[in-house]
Amino acid sequence: MSQESTAPGELEAPAAPATAGVPEPGAVTIVVPTFNESANVRQLLRLITESVPARLPCEVLFVDDSTDDTPDVVREAARDCPFPVTVLHREEAVGGLGGAVVEGIGAASSDWVVVMDGDCQHPPSLVPELVAAGERVQAQLVVASRYIEGGSRAGLAGGYRVAVSRGATWLAKSLFPRRLHGISDPMSGFFAVRRSAVTADVLKPLGYKILLELAVRSRPRTVGEVPFVFRDRFAGESKSTAREGLRFLRHLAGLRMASSPARMIAFGLIGLTGFVPNLLALWALTGAGLHYLPAEIVANQFGVAWNFLLIETVLFRERRWHRHWADRTARFALLANADLLLRLPLIALLVGPFGMSVLPATALALVTTFVLRFAATEALVYLPRKSRPGRSRPAKGRTARRRPKENRTEENRTEENRTEENRTEENRTEESRTARSTA
Repeated sequence: MSQESTAPGELEAPAAPATAGVPEPGAVTIVVPTFNESANVRQLLRLITESVPARLPCEVLFVDDSTDDTPDVVREAARDCPFPVTVLHREEAVGGLGGAVVEGIGAASSDWVVVMDGDCQHPPSLVPELVAAGERVQAQLVVASRYIEGGSRAGLAGGYRVAVSRGATWLAKSLFPRRLHGISDPMSGFFAVRRSAVTADVLKPLGYKILLELAVRSRPRTVGEVPFVFRDRFAGESKSTAREGLRFLRHLAGLRMASSPARMIAFGLIGLTGFVPNLLALWALTGAGLHYLPAEIVANQFGVAWNFLLIETVLFRERRWHRHWADRTARFALLANADLLLRLPLIALLVGPFGMSVLPATALALVTTFVLRFAATEALVYLPRKSRPGRSRPAKGRTARRRPKENRTEENRTEENRTEENRTEENRTEESRTARSTA
C-alpha cells in the first residue's frame, strides 16, 4: 500500500466564518473509496472546492483500489485544490470498498470523517451540513438519507435498481430492527461519523455496504439524518453487480450470526436439514440389502457431511482459517458421532432412575446433546487457538509494511559510521598498549 500527499499536510482555517454549530478548524476528513473512477475525480474535487472549504476546513483522502490511472489523475487534479489531498493506493483490496473506507477512517486526522462515493452521485455541498447536524445533536453518526422528507433516489437508474435498493433496505432493517433504529437508509454510502466512535478491530467489512457494518458492529449511541437527493453518475458505469449482491447477502448472514443465540438457532436449523441426506442414504442402503444397524451408522455420516458443509459456508465462514480443513473435518465428525453415543445412555438414565416415558426422555436428551454439541463445535472446532508466546500471526490478507528504502539506507550509513568509529578507537588503544610495552 502506498500513500502520497499531494497538497500541504496542515488544515488551514477557512477565509469565511464557520457555519454555526460546526466545530473548530481541522473539522472533517472526506474519505473517498475509488475503483477505476479516473473520469470522475476532477469533477468531484471541483465540487468539493466550490462548496466545502469556505464553510468548513477539510482534507480529502482517496483510498484507491484501481487498476487504471485514477491515482495519477488525483495527484494532477489536486494541484489546484486549496486543501490537502492524499492518495492511499492499496495493492490488495482487502474487504472491498468497505475495507477501503475502514482504512481511510484509520488514516484520517480529523475527529469527523465524511464518507462519500467517487462518482459524484453524493453532493459535496452537504458535507458541512452533515457535520453541523452531528454537532447540534451530539450524534456519533449522521446518515444522508434518500428516504426521509426532502430526500430522493432519483439517481437510481431504472426500476430494477430501485426495487433492489428497496428490497435490500427492507431486508437489513428486518434483520436488525434495534441496531438500525433511526436509520431510514442503511444502504446509503454517504454519511458522517466521529472517528472516536469507530473501533476498527470489531469491523469485518465485506463489499460496499460499510454503513450497515458500522451501525451493527460499532453501535453508535446517537444517530442523526439529513435528507439528500441521489444524483446521476457523472461518468462511467455502476459497480453494482450480481456478484456484489451475493457479497451483500453473505455480509448480512455474517452480521446476523455474530451473536451466540443466533448462531445456535442457525446451528439447529442446519442440523434439521441434515435429516434429508441421512434418510435418503438410509433408504438407499437398506434397499440395497444392507442390515439396518450398519446402514444407520453409514447414513449418519451423510448427514454429518451435509451439516459440516453448510456450517463451514454459512455459519463459521470467517473462522475457518484458524485450523486446517482436515483438522476441522475430523473434530466435527468425532463430535457428531459422540453426540449419538451420548444420547443413548442419557435416554436410558432418564427412563430408568428418573422414571420418564420414552418420548419426553428422548426429546430432553436431544435438546441437551444439541446444546452440548453446539458449544463443543464452537469451542473445539472454530474457536481461535491461543497464540504461542513469542509467535504472532499476521492479519489475514495483509502484508507487513516495509521501511522506506531511504530510511534503511540512512540506518546502514549510521551503523557503518559507528563501526568505523569503534575500529578507530580500538586501533588507538592497541597502539597505546604497544607503545607502553616498547617503553
